[in-house]
Formats: sequence, C-alpha cells, structure tokens
Amino acid sequence: MDHETSMDTAKSVILHAALPHAAFDGWSATTLQAAISDSGTTPGLALALFPRGGIDLAVAYHQQGDQAMRDALAATDLSALRYTDRVALAIKLRLTPADKELVRRGTTLFSLPHHAPEGAKLIWSTADAIWTALGDTSTDINWYSKRATLAAVYTATVLFWLGDPSEDNADTWAFLDRRLGNVTAFEKTKAAINRNPMTKALLAGPLKLLGKIRAPQPSPDLPGHHKP
Repeated sequence: MDHETSMDTAKSVILHAALPHAAFDGWSATTLQAAISDSGTTPGLALALFPRGGIDLAVAYHQQGDQAMRDALAATDLSALRYTDRVALAIKLRLTPADKELVRRGTTLFSLPHHAPEGAKLIWSTADAIWTALGDTSTDINWYSKRATLAAVYTATVLFWLGDPSEDNADTWAFLDRRLGNVTAFEKTKAAINRNPMTKALLAGPLKLLGKIRAPQPSPDLPGHHKP
C-alpha cells in the first residue's frame, strides 16, 4: 500500500467514525476528537488529515457523496434515458444514500458567512461531477452556464429534501422534475431567440464576447505534469 492510499484509508476510517457523532454534535472539533478516539487513530495523523477540524470532516463527507454518485452512475445504463432524466437520476443517486441529519448539519455550517464560500464551492463541484459523469464535453460559456444552472437546481432540491416527510422522498422528486422542467423551457426559449434574425443581430456583440470564454484547463506548469 503506497503512502497516498494509506492516507486515503485513514481519512475514510476517521470520517466513518465521525458520522454517529456528527448527527448530535455537528461537524465540530468535538466530533473529530470522538472520531479519533473511536477509530484508534493517532491525534497527529488525524489533525494532519483534517487540519481545520469539523469543517474538513464536512467537506470530506460531501466529497464522499459525490464519489458514490459517480460510481453509481458509472454502473447504470443511461442509454434509454433522455438527458433531463439522466440529470434527475444523478441528483437522486446523490441524495438518496445521504443522511438528512448529517446534510442538515453541513448546511447549517456552510451557511455561516466565513464558511459560505466553501459551501458554494462544494455545490459547484457536485454540479461539475454530475455533468462530467454524464459526458459533458463543452469548453465554452456553456461549461459555466450548465454548472451554474444545475448548482441552483441542486441547492433548491436539497433544501426541499431536508424538510420533505413524504414516503421515499416522492415530493422531492416531483419538485426536482418541476425545476428541471423550468430549465428545459428556458433553454427552448433561448434557442428560439437565437434563431430569430432580429434578436440574433442585436445580440451579436455580447455573443461574440461570450464566445471567447473557455472552461478552465489544467496548467502544464503544475508539478507532476509531464510534457509530451
């Protein structure tokens, strides 16, 4: 087992030990200390893996959920589904295994002003994970617009889901379908506007500027990048 794998394993063990405590004590230093004790991990290693304490535990829990969704999507045949249905399924796969109380604790933590940027980054990463898993290859302004739109839909759905008492979250999935329906209707309207010669002429300048926007690319100067 290499060093990176052993660190990932230790991180997973500590996070797993933290989950029962986070439901009661939130994503906090108290939870991390309890996880250290329960997992038998040395405090030095735990603090190296979670240097900011509770918030790093919350981040790890969110990222674990994203990875589980990727794995579930990779194991699912999506060929018979419309694209909107694929997005809906991805969100369902992301939320269904999640623990509502743990997500609620995380939502509360990331709503604090000093943690809000981190929370927004996590939501964006989930939207990116969904689009990437579904094979999105856009490299222009659509890369951003797709993720921004999905991040808004995902956030609204999570908030609805947290308060949904319906059986098997049926009301949440109906809410999600309505939100995605609104997005689809908007995209159809946008396409119709772009086909109209008059509006296309009026928007020629702004569209030209937007056309220069590109998705972020990995830097060839980063350590470990091998130049051909």
